[in-house]
This record gives sequence, C-alpha cells and structure tokens, in this order.
Amino acid sequence: MQKKNYSIEKILSNLKIDTLNEMQVAAIEANKNNEDIVLLSNTGSGKTLAFLLPILDRLNEKITTTQAIIVVPSRELALQIEQVFKQMGTGNKVTCCYGGHLRETEENNLVQPPAVIIGTPGRLADHIRRGNITLDSIQTIVLDEFDKSLELGFIEEMSFIISSLKNITKRILTSATEAINIPEFLGLKDPVRLHFLSGDNAANNLAVKTVLSDIKDKTDTLFRLICYVGNRSAIVFCNHRESVERTSEYLSKKGIINEFYHGAMEQQERDSALCKFRNGSVNVLITTDLASRGLDIPHIRYIIHYHLPNSEEIFIHRNGRTARMDASGTAILILSEEEKLPAYINEEAEEIQLPEIAELPDKPVWSTLFIAAGKKDKVNKIDIVGFLSNKGQLKKEDIGLIEVKDFFSFVAVRKSRMSDVLQLIKNEKIKNKKVKIEIAK
Repeated sequence: MQKKNYSIEKILSNLKIDTLNEMQVAAIEANKNNEDIVLLSNTGSGKTLAFLLPILDRLNEKITTTQAIIVVPSRELALQIEQVFKQMGTGNKVTCCYGGHLRETEENNLVQPPAVIIGTPGRLADHIRRGNITLDSIQTIVLDEFDKSLELGFIEEMSFIISSLKNITKRILTSATEAINIPEFLGLKDPVRLHFLSGDNAANNLAVKTVLSDIKDKTDTLFRLICYVGNRSAIVFCNHRESVERTSEYLSKKGIINEFYHGAMEQQERDSALCKFRNGSVNVLITTDLASRGLDIPHIRYIIHYHLPNSEEIFIHRNGRTARMDASGTAILILSEEEKLPAYINEEAEEIQLPEIAELPDKPVWSTLFIAAGKKDKVNKIDIVGFLSNKGQLKKEDIGLIEVKDFFSFVAVRKSRMSDVLQLIKNEKIKNKKVKIEIAK
C-alpha cells in the first residue's frame, strides 16, 4: 500500500469533525473490499465524506492524470463537495465543472489534470467530447444523488460519460431515497447496498405543523406566518418559478427582507442569494425544489411548504434542510380551505393560530458586500479581512461570513457600518488593483 502524506485524523481535524459516524465507517469498510457500492442515507448525514475518503484511499500520488470523477445533479452540490475536498487538506488537486460560467476557465484548470474532477452531467459530457479530460487513468466514479440526476433528465449525458470511461474499477452511487431503479448502463456488478435511511421524516427532531389560509391565495397567510416565527431562518418552498418570484415580491412590499432562488437565475445571482441567506443578510429564502437537495446551509429553523409537495419523497427532501444532525427544526404546511393534509403525514400536526395583528420581525443586522475579485485574481479571505480592517476601519466583530468565488467575493458586513465602509474604500485597491465594490444586488 502506498504511503499517504495525510491521515484520517488530520483530515477530520481540518474539517473540525471529532469522529466519523456509523454510516461513514461502514462505507469506508465496504469500499475496501467491494468494487461497487450503493449508499442510501438521509440528507445531511455526511455522505460526502463517506465517498471522499474511499476516493483518497485509491489515489496514486505518482499518477499525474485524473483518477476519479464525481457526477452530481447541480452546480451547488458540485461546489459544496469541492469545498469539503479542499478543506480536507490532502494536497490533491480538484476541479469543478458545471454550467453557468465560462467553459474556458475550466479548460484552463484541466490543462494540468486534477486528481479528482467534480461536475454536472452536461458540462462533464461537453468536456469529454472536446477531449479536455484524460479518461484512461480514471478508475473511480461516484454518482452522488444519482436518482436526482436521472429525475432531472441527465440519462443521455450520464450514459455517454459512463461509456467513455473504459477503465472504471469502482463505482459508488449515493442517494437519499430508496425508490429508484438503477439503469443497466451504470454497469454495476453485484453492488453492496448500505442502507442507512431512517424511516421517519428526518427526524425525531422535526416538528410538523399546519397553518390554514382562508383564501386560495396564501401570500397574506405566509406574510403573517413569517411575522409570527420572527427573524429565525426559514426556507419557503413553492412548486413553480413564477410563484417564487411573485411571492418574494409580495413579501418585499410588505417589509420582509428576503431573497428568491430558482434554476433560471444566472450563476452569480444564485450565489448572491444563497450567500445572503447563509450569512444572515436575509432570514427568508423563497425557492423551488431546486433547494431541497445539496445545499449546505446550517441552522435553518423553519421549512415552510407554501405549496404542498407533489410527493412524500419531495416532502422528505425539503424537510431535510432542517433538523440536521442533532439540531431541531419545524416544517409548516400552509393549507387552503380545499386542501387536506397529505396521507403520508401520519402524526397529529399541530395547527398554528396566527395573531390577528402581524408585527414585522426585526431586520437582519448584516448586509452583504460584493467585491469583483476572487480566487482567480489571487484574492483570499485573509486579503479581504485585511483590506476591510485597514482601509474600511472595520473591527473583527463587524465582519461576518466571507465567501470567495473564482471571480468575485461576498462579505457580510454589519449593516450599521456599511455606508461608512463604502465611503472609506471607494478609491482604495485590493492587491494593488482597483475593483468594483458595492452592496450585493
């Protein structure tokens, strides 16, 4: 066995994790002795580490071309896995490939082949057709949330990717749902199934409640519900993009600071919306089921089903955004007069009685700064903290979450300090370069 220059203990320390959970230990052991693995485990249970550690164990440091490929259904999930991989601190190169930004950027990253490539089916297939990926040395493939990729219509691209990889010796499939057929083109041979799905809807820690809307249009009921729950973080799920934007606009007019998020938005818009929600600049995110999987946003207190989910599976995935690990959360379904509680909700769901008079919740104390410079400009978090501290005269407690993307960055700044900061830094440079800095749109 080739000696590695890192240990699991060091990786866990870098990730600030005390110990592996039962599912992760079982996955690591199963991968040592079996070629093909199907891992079924709940959203938020740590599946990413359960396949990244076996991948690392198989990497040969002497090989300078790509050895593993991870296929995911969304760009957000791809970026999340990339972030975890980099935080592990193994020194192995990783590259993310997904639609919504310049393909040329990825092509440059692929000139020196990374050990691991993470990407969405469409973009990966495009790179393979263009000859941008070295295929012969790839022996490991992971299909994360593979059922979602099939559901989103990526079958043709996934089939092409699999057929292009002639030397695969290990396949790992993960899913948070059991009811799925595994297509023959994936080429699994006697896979070992690891079943860690719990039968309850996320959780002993999840409370399910209802709110009745006396009219079919639920927007006013939603407004009063958000006022009722206060300034705790909440995701509101709608079934259609048009409903997402209409609901967001209505809440904004009523004084609720919120962001919306759906698949038709540009990548920078999506990044901005999620960043504002993560860093506390907004407490309410209105979204489609796109946000029901793969988003790593901790400490979400409420899941509000503005529209009833179309299936029990969607209900479970939506609720998987809260009550993660040992935290508690609440799922609230808004029911119009003609709607009934779905049959798959067994428990006695408590009905919330909303007050007649709605009081607006406290406004968020954070605002988000957009900086038009990122990793490709050699700008990192330390540079941004130094810039805002020295030029913007901010104290440490005035700077919140910082997210650095390839070509831009987002920084949470205490709202009470924002106007002063913008004045102080308007003619200053980061890394000797003048860049656009403004409140994130």
